[in-house]
Amino acid sequence: MKAMPWNWTCLLSHLLMVGMGSSTLLPRQQPPLTQKRSFVTFRGEPTEGFNHLVVDERTGHIYLGAVNRIYKLSSDLKVLVTHQTGPDEDNPKCYPPRIVQTCNEPLTTTNNVNKMLLIDYKENRLIACGSLYQGICKLLRLEDLFKLGEPFHKKEHYLSGVNESGSVFGVIVSYNNLDDKLFIATAVDGKPEYFPTISSRKLTKNSEADGMFAYVFHDEFVASMIKIPSDTFTVIPDFDIYYVYGFSSGNFVYFLTLQPEMVSPPGSTTKEQVYTSKLVRLCKEDTAFNSYVEVPIGCERSGVEYRLLQAAYLSKAGTVLGRTLGVRPDDDLLFTVFSKGQKRKMKSLDESALCIFILKQINDRIKERLQSCYRGEGTLDLAWLKVKDIPCSSALLTIDDNFCGLDMNAPLGVSEMVRGIPVFTEDRDRMTSVIAYVYKNHSLAFVGTKSGKLKKIRVDGPRGNALQYETVQVVDPGPVLRDMAFSKDHEQLYIMSERQIFLEPRSLNNPWRILSGSNHKGLEMVLTDKKSPDKQTALAQSACSHWESLT
Repeated sequence: MKAMPWNWTCLLSHLLMVGMGSSTLLPRQQPPLTQKRSFVTFRGEPTEGFNHLVVDERTGHIYLGAVNRIYKLSSDLKVLVTHQTGPDEDNPKCYPPRIVQTCNEPLTTTNNVNKMLLIDYKENRLIACGSLYQGICKLLRLEDLFKLGEPFHKKEHYLSGVNESGSVFGVIVSYNNLDDKLFIATAVDGKPEYFPTISSRKLTKNSEADGMFAYVFHDEFVASMIKIPSDTFTVIPDFDIYYVYGFSSGNFVYFLTLQPEMVSPPGSTTKEQVYTSKLVRLCKEDTAFNSYVEVPIGCERSGVEYRLLQAAYLSKAGTVLGRTLGVRPDDDLLFTVFSKGQKRKMKSLDESALCIFILKQINDRIKERLQSCYRGEGTLDLAWLKVKDIPCSSALLTIDDNFCGLDMNAPLGVSEMVRGIPVFTEDRDRMTSVIAYVYKNHSLAFVGTKSGKLKKIRVDGPRGNALQYETVQVVDPGPVLRDMAFSKDHEQLYIMSERQIFLEPRSLNNPWRILSGSNHKGLEMVLTDKKSPDKQTALAQSACSHWESLT
């Protein structure tokens, strides 16, 4: 049986609603009603702010990184155990930190902001890195948060002195019979002589081993790291690289970044500072970082440029969206949120867009750039690494999808921006976070906003458009922070604000459940709520109007 065209389905749904006693019509393109409901919540200590959130995909337990504390919570947000990480006497000017040698700077009671929280599944431990003592890390046993190790006596143990929770991102690369690797990317806060902006480190089996967090490779000339040249700060005094997201896929590790750069506006001879969003790619097995490539990313809709990256999440395409995009259901997609423009990093504009990138297309663009450079075409084109004007060198070799670079033509920049596919825009309530997954072949995204709302969006609507089928007020006041996570069974969503964690139930017993089987999830959703005919009619009409506007 063929699916009915949308207009007949909407008409039938409306007639059903009229029979239930309501025939109120809503204006075309009425947005989904904002629902208010009670959530299961967890609040920390009044003086603590929450920084990071991860869920153990095996047990469903939640690990929460907060100021001065790490929490282990049950799946229903009950405290199982805590581990205190601060405050302590410190001064950010003490390098090495005062726990290694005496510091002549005045010491004050200093909070420990959690900057990175990762689960090391292979060794059943949590890696919790803070802002105290130039960014040292604790390795905690997952079961009870017992401290297994806290390396602090070598310079490799100091990851970054930046005091911001979103300044560090880590990606673990795991091996069967070898020690794992930890790729760490961090802002350096004007201290490039102390901290590499990106590096790969050893994750030893023994949490107290001398080689924990040592560079994977290091000799007099080459190391598994990249540092920002000090000369860069003479051009852009406040230069830094801000890491928004990181992940691994195939043979590569990726980081999404925001970087300041100087550009000349059209028709002007003077330069101004803007921020550019870039994807960074490295080979997992590249110990010398010869595979380092940067690609500018952004998206545009109706003449509006969205260039300031706010959040990102790696997911799969799914059958329906994959068919629309011409990719396989299990192909990797990047779900990203950008705000409008390029000039404001700290106070981004409220206009924002949800955009999709096909990871294979980005990799194809990188391969094309590598091939042209190894034909001797163009320059290395990375201004901040002082190699912008260095010509590419010609070499006869085959560059395939997994090429990992040589000690030439590296590091390399791609000058042409890769544009994502905009699927949803918001003009008044800036989107701040995103998470996505595939449910019964359909691609769904959940987006947090500046005002504390959660937008539920079906991404694979007709003609490449998305359907926002529900909005829920979660945080009051907002915003929703960047870290969100699904429960182990994907039936619940954990949402984080600065002071609270929220559990948003999406179980199949919930009357607002997401059903599949047709192109009208919004209609099917409201038809399950038999207790409120008026609400059914309103939401059905809203969904119909929205679908009419999309088709």
